[in-house]
Amino acid sequence: LFEGRDAAGKGGVIKRITQRLNPRVARVAALPAPNDRERTQWYFQRYASHLPAAGEIVLFDRSWYNRAGVERVMGFCTDDQYEEFFRSVPEFERMLVRSGIQVIKYWFSISDEEQHLRFLSRIHDPLKQWKLSPMDLESRRRWEDYTRAKEIMLERTHIDEAPWWVVQAVDKKKARLNCIHHLLQQMPYEERLQPTVVLPQRERHDDYARQPVPDNMIVPEIY
Repeated sequence: LFEGRDAAGKGGVIKRITQRLNPRVARVAALPAPNDRERTQWYFQRYASHLPAAGEIVLFDRSWYNRAGVERVMGFCTDDQYEEFFRSVPEFERMLVRSGIQVIKYWFSISDEEQHLRFLSRIHDPLKQWKLSPMDLESRRRWEDYTRAKEIMLERTHIDEAPWWVVQAVDKKKARLNCIHHLLQQMPYEERLQPTVVLPQRERHDDYARQPVPDNMIVPEIY
């Protein structure tokens, strides 16, 4: 689980983790805001459908902790729903661990000044403007509210079976390397001996002739 303020670098580290992994066994879950039907479900229901099977890794780009963060700060949940979340989440995570799922929770920590600079970069860089949303701007205004919510979240959901790990993320590259290194220490990771692969000879048949592709189907070679 990857949590943190907007622009904290969650997406960047997730990209670096997955880019060298088999997408059949390592996938990203980045859920949008719940729709009308999902709002009536058990809160954890839409997250549970993304949980991994044996041998799989799921990286949650934000998770069920939305309730303790953005939903609390922005008023998207009631006080009763908020308190029920804190009653339920430790038992939910303990249940996952008892079922054989390893739950690893990271909080990416950045400073007020660093978030300010990253938001300015998103505003002025056309390649990053898609990352900026009205919710991001509002979160910037409510920095202290998010800080208070984060502190409560860490205090009430840091359990032995699924502890929180805080990644110092002001320096993006160091944060990515430290997080990946730490992640590998959380499981019995070891180098694998790969079998020698021999490329077979291509078969050729005298009765086959390759057909030319019509010119009107060829993508123009501009470069």
